[in-house]
Amino acid sequence: MPFRQSLVLITLALLLSACQHFGAGRAVDVRQIVSEQRPAGCPEQDDSCPLVNIDTQLFADEPALNALIDQRLRKMTVNSPEAVVPATLEGYQQDFLHDAEPGWSSYLQAKLRDQHDTLLVVELSSYLYTGGAHGMPGRGFINYDREQDRELQLADILLPGKEGAFWRAAAQAHQRWLVANDHDAAFSQQWPFQRTPHVALLRDKVLLKYDVYSIAPYSSGHPELEIPYEELAAIVKPAYLP
Repeated sequence: MPFRQSLVLITLALLLSACQHFGAGRAVDVRQIVSEQRPAGCPEQDDSCPLVNIDTQLFADEPALNALIDQRLRKMTVNSPEAVVPATLEGYQQDFLHDAEPGWSSYLQAKLRDQHDTLLVVELSSYLYTGGAHGMPGRGFINYDREQDRELQLADILLPGKEGAFWRAAAQAHQRWLVANDHDAAFSQQWPFQRTPHVALLRDKVLLKYDVYSIAPYSSGHPELEIPYEELAAIVKPAYLP
């Protein structure tokens, strides 16, 4: 299937690029790049046209982070056991549109969620619709240490032997979330607390984000649990506390 010329909006450095600065930590030079493709001859106003929209960011002087974002976005396109990670995002766009039926759509996004000290926290989002009542969204985080030039895992920030204590603090945050959302005991039995791989080290708290159908029904979206750093004083390494 031939494709219409890709609508590439390298959002001009004047608009969303240049420097983003969230307070503490040195400013980061980041540029937004948006690419949207539809089949050739399919007008934008036609909602039945399949489309792929990729909205990502390019960080100056952070090639390892850029490569990691690209890799993680490509992994987020895998939606079945037999699917493989595409070699490039551009190739994914073309393959998706080649096989797409009317109304199908795929969205991928990476955005700088927070910056503090030496950390850049990037939030990753995906949404895939291939028919049915609704599409399937996905989320993820990259906690990138600019000094170490690598992504931090949860084990990197916890004091030795404190993983259990961290998840107990998360379970307490889950109880607060249940109360705040007026969920009763029957709800918590049907949707019990569980761990999540989506952990963000924000400047004022640790944020846990959950996939749909994990601790709540689809209609709840991506539940978020918040753990203040005060509750993690004896759990998180001092270097990662405010």
